[in-house]
This record gives sequence, structure tokens and C-alpha cells, in this order.
Amino acid sequence: MAKENGKQTEMEITFTGCEQAKEEENEGVLISDEIERSKVGIMRALCEREDPTAKQMDDLMIRRFLRARDLDIEKASALFLKFLSWRRTFVPKGFISESDIENQLSHNKLCMQGLDKKGRPIVIAFGGRHKPEKGTLEDFKRFVVYSLDKICARMPKGEEKFLSIADLEGWGYSNSDIRGYLAALSILQDCYPERLGKLFIVHVPYIFMTAWKIIYPFIDSKTKRKIVFVDNKKLKSTLLCDISESQLPDIYGGKLPVVPIQNS
Repeated sequence: MAKENGKQTEMEITFTGCEQAKEEENEGVLISDEIERSKVGIMRALCEREDPTAKQMDDLMIRRFLRARDLDIEKASALFLKFLSWRRTFVPKGFISESDIENQLSHNKLCMQGLDKKGRPIVIAFGGRHKPEKGTLEDFKRFVVYSLDKICARMPKGEEKFLSIADLEGWGYSNSDIRGYLAALSILQDCYPERLGKLFIVHVPYIFMTAWKIIYPFIDSKTKRKIVFVDNKKLKSTLLCDISESQLPDIYGGKLPVVPIQNS
């Protein structure tokens, strides 16, 4: 699937090794804490004037929205205010109850266990276990929010991001859910910005390209730089660049068993 020669087109899948994955992750411009702190204060004042519930959010959250919009206060404020409104409507109780998403949880398609070398929680999503015909889009969106809330709640002190492995072994057209993928992507990018640290996509079947070509244009540039497609032959060695063997899931040759997110 990866192109050996010639110019690579934007939507083609390129399998990377450890070194290239590290280079892609480290892209970006470093901004001094002083500038960020100043902009966080300005953005907070603007947002609290528009929506008093912004007072309940900490500075780290505001900083994540700022970073997601390259420290543009106007764009970040618009995104943040939209998030506050969405949260009140979609999560009126402040959390998603497991009883509301029992069907989604029953497939054990999302697991969380261990920490990577940076201290980020490790999340494994099994694409072949997703059964879109057995639930509604709204159910899946609630499952996504439940999962992201739980991941964020499990962040070690001082850490804001998580590492994810999307395992597509067994994935086929019956698992394809473009509407669900786009909804999940929108929630991640617009409501939980700067939470994803890195995404490894493993066991990629050729037919996944059909879905990838549709999804790719909706992925923002910051998120694209965090995505690494892994060659099956280099799977364990690539994952070990970011995850020690003691924390690596046992299904990839490590020591830890995978645990469904509802049990983690």
C-alpha cells in the first residue's frame, strides 16, 4: 500500500519506522510560557464575559484550545465557547452513564492499559469489533464522549495527552462507519483538542483505503502529524520506540493484558 517510488500524494498511506515517527511527532513551533500565560488570561476574560460557565474551566483547558488554534485568541475563543454550549446540551448530567451505552461497551472495542515512555495513558481501539448496524450514531457519539472523559480522568498528574493504537485486524466493509468516524473525529478535534498525543494505526487492510480517502480531508493538520501507519513486520519494534515492553499490550509482544475501558 505504501508507495515505493515517485511523488507521494497527500492521501496515500505511508508506513513509517521508529525514527520517522519521532521526527513527525516533534514537529511544531515552541512558544514561551510567558506568551501563553498572557493569552490564556485574555481568552479567559473574553470567554467569561460571553459565557459565565467558563469560570469553571481551568487554565490548562483554555491553553489546549489556544494551542489547537495556534494561539489565535479569536479562533480559540470561538471554538471554546462552542464547546461549552455543546457540553451543556450533549452531556447535561456532566457525564455519560454506562447504562446509556451498554451495547457499545459490550463489544469491548476500546481498551486502556499502561503508560507510554512519556507517561501518557495507552488506549487501544479495535476497529474490527465496531458494529455500526447494532447501534445508532447518537449511541456511538455518547460512547466516544464517555471514553474520552474516562481517558482524561485517568491522566497522570502533569500529563494532558494519551497515546492510541488503532488496530484494524479483521476490519472489513461491515465495520466501516464513515458517519461514526467523522463524528468521533469532530468530537476529538473540537471538544477535546490537544488531547491526542500520538496515533499508531496497525494491521491495516488494503480495503481501508476506501474509508481513509473519505476521512482524510476532515483531519486537521495538527492531528495528521500525530498519525503513524505501522508496517506489520515492524510492529513491535515501532511500538517499543514509545512504549516500554513492561507497558506494551501483550497482543503486541509486551507484558500487559488489554483491559476494556469500562473495567480500567
